[in-house]
Amino acid sequence: MTKQVKWISAGIIALIIAGMIAYPSLKQKFNSEKQDGRPAAGASPQMRSATLAIDGIVLKKKTLTDKVISTGITIPDEEVNLSFESSGKIVGIYFTEGTHVKKGELLAKINDKPLQAELKKLEAQIQLAKDRVFRQGTLLKKDAVSQEAYEQVTTEYEKLMADIELVKAHIMQTELLAPFDGIIGLRLVSEGAYATPATEVANLTKISPLKIEFSINERYAEDVAPGTNITFLMESTSGQFQEHHAKVYAVESKVTLDTRTLKVRALYPNANEVILPGRTLSIEISRREIRDALVVPSEAIIPEMGRSIVYVYRDGQAKSAVLTTGLRSESEVQAIEGVQEGDTVITTGVMQMRQGMKVIIDKLIED
Repeated sequence: MTKQVKWISAGIIALIIAGMIAYPSLKQKFNSEKQDGRPAAGASPQMRSATLAIDGIVLKKKTLTDKVISTGITIPDEEVNLSFESSGKIVGIYFTEGTHVKKGELLAKINDKPLQAELKKLEAQIQLAKDRVFRQGTLLKKDAVSQEAYEQVTTEYEKLMADIELVKAHIMQTELLAPFDGIIGLRLVSEGAYATPATEVANLTKISPLKIEFSINERYAEDVAPGTNITFLMESTSGQFQEHHAKVYAVESKVTLDTRTLKVRALYPNANEVILPGRTLSIEISRREIRDALVVPSEAIIPEMGRSIVYVYRDGQAKSAVLTTGLRSESEVQAIEGVQEGDTVITTGVMQMRQGMKVIIDKLIED
């Protein structure tokens, strides 16, 4: 190794040793400057003047509503799967699918010719039976026949009339009548098919009024009773949520053990029959209202060690404030103490916010 290389190596080793000796004092100085809020030596101008762009909202007082939120479903006021009471070949279908029908309207019929023939046979015997009763009654008045003979022909007449009523009842069972006003669904059978009481012909529903069924947590049981007004939201074909109002008419008599919920039903007029059964709804029930409440958006609040912290914009800096909270809704919290009306609360970047951090308002909401 040449003498020049030896000197270079010795110089490098000396620089490394000097750096190791100076590093602890430089690190301590850097940390002390950082704790004092001053940028470290050598920091770039961009780092010295770093400012966070935030969104804020100006706090104002308004009415805050405590709501019970649930989901529900629309169900028909009345619904039935139509079927015949007897068996036989279908000889007539008299309804149009998807149309309104009236209560008592004839919808379909199965073959009743054997029953009609039986009815004619029995009805042909009525006059003869009546004559026998009349003759025996006349003779009884003259003591020409016994009371037993008179009662026998009377019983035969009554039995004949009962047989006629039975055949008529069987004939009625061959007719499918609408049990209530409603909309009949799709036809599931055709003429000529053999039907039994288990054969479903069509579905009949009544959707005006319409029932709303939903469940609430057991702790809200006292807030719902027959007559309670509810609001439900339903998504329209355009993607917008439409608001409708209904009234509770019945509450289940016990809490469901598995879910600890109480089933509730409300009634909606549905006069134009626009809302169909089976739709999923968002249910809202107002419990109480607080007027002139100072509210803070939920996204602005940071839970910290059992406290609720928000950052308020003051003179270009973020200042922390500890809230005393009250009523909560799904998106807002009532602020009882900690902030005042007119304060600008920071709503974005709150998780990276620190006391005294420089901020600039990018978007301000004032309503």
